[in-house]
Amino acid sequence: MRRSPLFSGLIYFLLGGLFTYFAIDHVQSNGWGFFSYLLILLATFDFGSGLKMIIFHIKYKDQLKKKNQKKN
Repeated sequence: MRRSPLFSGLIYFLLGGLFTYFAIDHVQSNGWGFFSYLLILLATFDFGSGLKMIIFHIKYKDQLKKKNQKKN
């Protein structure tokens, strides 16, 4: 079974939030270091990918609606 872009986008957002939490926790306990920047970079990529997938889902659904309205 294929996952919808909306579900994938939400998973990416969840992972971005998790990486952000880990980065904040790491900075509070150890200060800024390589691992902190790596976690923030991963969170940024995940939030960006999640947003891209959700926007794709919305545009795809709109195109399907327009296509179905033309048939009727």
